[in-house]
This record gives sequence, structure tokens and C-alpha cells, in this order.
Amino acid sequence: MFFAGETQHESQPGCNVVSLPRRQSPRRISIISTYAPRKCGLATFAADVVEQVGRYFDHVTFDIWAMTRGRGESGAGVREIVADDRESYRAAASDINAAATDAVWLQHEFGIYGGPDGEMVIDLVDRIAAPLIVTFHTVLENPSDNQRRIIDHLVARASRIMVMSPLSRERLMSRHHAPSEIIDVIEHGAPDRPFGREAIFKAKHDLRDRPVLTTFGLLGRGKGLETVIEALPAILKAHPDVCYRIVGATHPNLVACEGEAYRDELKMLAQGLGVAHAIEWENRFLDTDELLDQLEACDIYLTPYPNLQQSTSGTLSYAVALGKAVVSTPYIHARELLADGTGVLIEPQSVSGIAEAVCALLANPDLLAAQKRRAYERGRLTIWPRFAEAVELMIERTVARPFSKVATAQPSFDAVRRMSDSTGILQHAIGTIPDRRHGYCLDDAVRALMLVNVTTAIGRGEQVDRSMVLASFIQHAWNADLGRFRNFMSFERQWLEERGSDDSNGRALWALAHTAVHNPDAHVRDWAIRLYDEVLDHIASLDSPRTLAFIILACTTMLGHRPAHGPSLQAAQRGAGILAHLLEQSRRPDWTWFEAVLAYDNPRMPQALILAGHALGRADWLATGFDTLRWICERQTAAAGHFRPIGSEGFGIPYSHMPFDQQPVEAQAALDACASAYAIDGGQHWRDHGLAAWKWFFGANDRGEPLADPVSGLCRDGINPRGANLNCGAESILAFQLGYHSVIALVPDLDQHSGDAVDANNKQAARTIAYP
Repeated sequence: MFFAGETQHESQPGCNVVSLPRRQSPRRISIISTYAPRKCGLATFAADVVEQVGRYFDHVTFDIWAMTRGRGESGAGVREIVADDRESYRAAASDINAAATDAVWLQHEFGIYGGPDGEMVIDLVDRIAAPLIVTFHTVLENPSDNQRRIIDHLVARASRIMVMSPLSRERLMSRHHAPSEIIDVIEHGAPDRPFGREAIFKAKHDLRDRPVLTTFGLLGRGKGLETVIEALPAILKAHPDVCYRIVGATHPNLVACEGEAYRDELKMLAQGLGVAHAIEWENRFLDTDELLDQLEACDIYLTPYPNLQQSTSGTLSYAVALGKAVVSTPYIHARELLADGTGVLIEPQSVSGIAEAVCALLANPDLLAAQKRRAYERGRLTIWPRFAEAVELMIERTVARPFSKVATAQPSFDAVRRMSDSTGILQHAIGTIPDRRHGYCLDDAVRALMLVNVTTAIGRGEQVDRSMVLASFIQHAWNADLGRFRNFMSFERQWLEERGSDDSNGRALWALAHTAVHNPDAHVRDWAIRLYDEVLDHIASLDSPRTLAFIILACTTMLGHRPAHGPSLQAAQRGAGILAHLLEQSRRPDWTWFEAVLAYDNPRMPQALILAGHALGRADWLATGFDTLRWICERQTAAAGHFRPIGSEGFGIPYSHMPFDQQPVEAQAALDACASAYAIDGGQHWRDHGLAAWKWFFGANDRGEPLADPVSGLCRDGINPRGANLNCGAESILAFQLGYHSVIALVPDLDQHSGDAVDANNKQAARTIAYP
């Protein structure tokens, strides 16, 4: 019986027919691994994933990124990352970000990435914006310090983690602090073939009815094959017609170092023990179908690995799923897969253990048959349809959720109240609880004052009261002796510095101008004008790019109120001239920006040039402002169309940027700059980008995580690789609340656009002005 949304898939005769539901939403996944035609287990696994998940869930498609040792190794349709080329990792991340990728799935083994212990993988994951899934194929019991550092970093970046054994999950949680809720245990997938066809495949390989032992895999030191060869004399004494088949090419890395010396040593060992006649060597790399045929001819599968830390073995999974009796050392995967009598475990490097286990099975056909049946039944849990189903569910849990309807009602002022006291507004919070340890800062006080200037969410009396508290803090921050504002104050009301940053001084000047124009209380307006004039006289000579932008925004705001104010005219002209000059110095064909780096509040510089050009009649500055704003908007737009703010982790990296941590202040700056541009030239693209920045607050972001809540007025502190930062600090709350006033300035009739609704009572709050 089939239900809507299900599709039947045919297997080979005698196999279970599995019907799996198909979801409608297409998923595009970038898988990073070694890949065919490279000959290694990880490449085979990745190829199997692409084939099997695609077979059972055709809405999931894969972009394949193959780790290579040099360009041109991979087949058609496969992109390459050169393992020892750091720039190759960065280019791959850029290309992945430029595609509409729903998630990136990284296969991790230390040996496939460049640098000590493969540490170059960090260059890749730090630049990936899409949710990251990491499959740890090996989780070491005792990693080196550098290996631990790499695993810790990957765990911190991962939105989801896949391992193939419960022990690996436990190690990641206990030793690498991986949250239990993001770890999926998905056993290695295996084929679904009929049971009990040994006779058919023995005949195919001219083995007649001989008992067949098999070990498969890339041949290399550390596989324990010497132990089996040394056990063969005892096995052949009891069962002289036994054939031991060693199937697989020598590992390419070993061949590169010593040729076939190891294989020759094994052959000499067999010759010396008089068992060479009982061994068949298949010295080549088999494709999956031929490998399965070889395994079907086997009665007992042997994995004598001395390394008990091996987390996964694809061939062990295959052997169990095909119903083979297994004799193995108790490495991690074998210990878990062969539990409850599914296989026989023996001590590492135990010649007698192997001989006794094999002879016991061969001497009792009923015991051997029962062992095979138990293995086959256990294998039904790992067949490819089950594996594909688990992977598809993991992908669905990982990809960003669709964002909900955008809220457009004015945010509640409650969040600001809760962060405020009689001194000012506290900087940080633990969750939603104000954190007194970090005290106060000027930056947040000036943002809060600018919000109080324009909000209609509180009454006139509270508006005046809060203006007084914030104005008093700002006044107290002014250090007249140095001609600079202080920035940071402890909760005990002790200033922690005599001079704050240039940017905090520029932002404070902007808030004074804004207050002089928009505060409802005449006494507060008069205070703001007086302090503005004093401060401008001292800081007009500052010249860092963002400080200049804040000064220009302050001056153009004041010129709207005092058109002939000479100091404001001069400071605006000076600042805009310097910004324009910086752009010409730093501009490159692919870099239309004022500096070689990107940081926070990036759109403020284009916004400042736009407003200066408009206020001072400078068409060249206006054009430059539009040009640079368009450029930064493009850099902050994901391939899927949503807003992707420049992440704070990338601050200071020349001619590059990184996606995390994403912060509300950048979204609000983009929204506000677009509102300024739209008010001047009416371009639809400004409206579109501004609305994208607003929607970012409500889940239209790289993790599908809503950050803002208009009912409480709260806003989370941003988006990190694993999702939302759950803290709600003052800067984030104020960025969200000020962003509301920018969005209704950008689209005052928002209720008529895109199905969004806005309370008609709030339309009166629309203003075509700028906010920090």
C-alpha cells in the first residue's frame, strides 16, 4: 500500500522493498570529502551517500567538493579543493556561499586536509555561512593537543554532528563539549541483498564448496593480517580446504613510500609457514558492486585490526548486512555492531583466538548458519534505505527554517525599561537578565537617547524622565579636560577610562544633534545644542573612517535644524572629503570600499556620504555614497536573497570577510542607510535591501532563527554558527527598536506590501531620518 508522497523503489530479487516518504522542499547540500576516483574508504562512503540518498530522496541534491592532492584528479561535475593550498579552501568557501546551499556536509578524517593534523579545514569552515554538518569518522580516545583543538573548533562551528557509533557520541560530549541534542548517531550504510547466496558466488569465483575466509580493504601496516596468516596453520590442520582471500589494493600512500614491500613481507610469511597455497590475493581496488560480489562468496569475514580506536569500517557494515559470520578484534565499530552475538570478538593480535573462533564456526555448520542469520538480521537496521532516511531527517533538522511573518507593530518599550536604571542602561545580559558585571557604556546610552527622542511606545512623561537620565549620563561622560567622552563605566559608577574610542565620541555627537532636533522637551533640546557645539569643536579633527561617518551624520542632522551653522558645514565637508579620498586610495576592481577591511556599522560610511552630498549639493559625494552602499549591500546579500551581515569574526581581514558572528547593529545600519538612500532617490533596490535587513530580525537569516520579539521588545545578540545567541544586550535591543523607525520610514504603507500588516496608529511615527 502506498500513501500520497511515497514512492516505491525496487531492490534485487529477495530483498525488502522499502517505501520512503518524499518531502517537497528541495535541498541542496555541498558535501566535502575525498571522492571517486580516489581510492580510499572515505571516497567510497561519500560516493555511496550521494548515490543512495539521491536514490531514495530525489529532492536532495549534492554539490560534490573533492579533497585532492593536485588539480584535475576528479571526475566531471566534481569541484576540487587542493589539500595543501590554503587559498583553495577560501575560494571553495566563497563559491559555496555564492550558491544557494542549504547545508554543508563535511566528512572529517585528520589525514585528508592540509597542514598539521589537517588544520587547514578550519580555514574552510570558518568562512561557510550555510549550516554545517560534520561527520567525524574517527573520534580518538587520546588526541594530541592540536588534534583536540581542531575537533573542538569543528564542534563549535557545527550546526549538527553525525557519528556512526554511540561511543563516538559520548567522547564528543564528554571531551569536546558537544551538545547532545545536535549529535545524530547514524550507522554506516550497507547494501540490501538477499541472504545465503554463497554457493552462487563461490562458483562465480571458482571456489567450489571450499570454506572461504575474507579480509577486504586497502592493504596497509596496522591491518593485522599477519595475525590471520599466523593462525592459518592451525585452521588448515582442522580444515585443509580453507581459502583465505585478501582482497584490495595496497594503500596508495604506502605504495608511494615503499612500493609493495609490505605485501611481499606477508607473502614471505605465508611461504615460510607453508600456507601460501591457501591464500588468494586480489591486488586491485574494487568498485562497490564487485566488492559485494566478492563478499557474497565469503563464509567468515575477518577484521583483525590491532587499532581499537577505529570508529567505523564500511566493509564490516557490508559484511554484516550481507549475512556473514564475522570474527573481529573489539575496535569501536566492531564492539558495537557485533554486540549481542551478532559476531565473534577476539583479543587483538591473538593468533590462537582467531584460529579457535574460525575452527569453532567451521566445525559446526548449524552454528555457522545461525551466526550468519543473526548478522543478516542485524544488518537490516543499516541497509541503505534506512541510512538514507536517517540522513534525510538529519538534513531537515539542520537546514534553516523558513522565517515566519514579519512583525511590523512598534516594539514594546519593556525591554529597554528592564535594562535601564537611574544611572543609564546596562550593556549586557545573560539571556534576558541584565548583567551588572559589565556596567554601562556611552555607546548604548546615546542609542537609547535617540530611541527615546522618537518612540511613541511610551508616554510624554516617561519620555522626558528617561531623556533626563540618559542626558545626565552623557553629560557626565564628557571629559572637558581632555575634550573627549569617556565610554565605559562600572556598575559601581566608576569610569573605567578617561578617554573613550573615537567612534564612541562620534556616535555621541550624532546623538546630541539628533536630540537637538527631535527630543520633545525644550530643555533637553537646548542642553543638546550647547553640548554639541562644545564637543564638535574638540572632535571635528578626528579622522578614522567610522568616526568621520558619525560626525557627518551629526552635522547633516544639525544642518537640517541650523542650515547656516558654520562648524557643522566645515566638519561635514572635511569628513566627506576624507571619506571620498580614502575610497580612491583603497578601491580595487573587486573592492569598492574605504578601507582594506570590513568591520561593524559598515553602511554608515556610504550613508554619511549620501547625506553630505545631498545636504551640501555635492553630486560626486552623492554618487560615491550610492556606489559604495550598493557594493556593501551586495556583500551582505546571500545567494538565496536574505540579508547576511558581515560577521564580527572577520573584522580586520584584508579584502575578505566572514559570515559569523552576525550582529543586529549591522542589520540596523543597513536598514537605516537604505532608508536614507531611498528618501533621496526612491530606488526600489534600497527598499528591497532595507526590508531584507528588517526581515533578518525575524528569521530570514542563515539559520532561520527569529531574533526579535515586538511583544517584549527583546532582541537576541545575533547569529552564530550554531544559531541564535540567546543573550539580549542593550545594543541588540536598541538596534531592533531603532530599526523599526527606519523600516516605517522606508515603507510607511507597509500594510500594502508583501502581505505584511502594520497598525494604522503607528503610521504617524514614520520619519525620513537616520538612526544609529
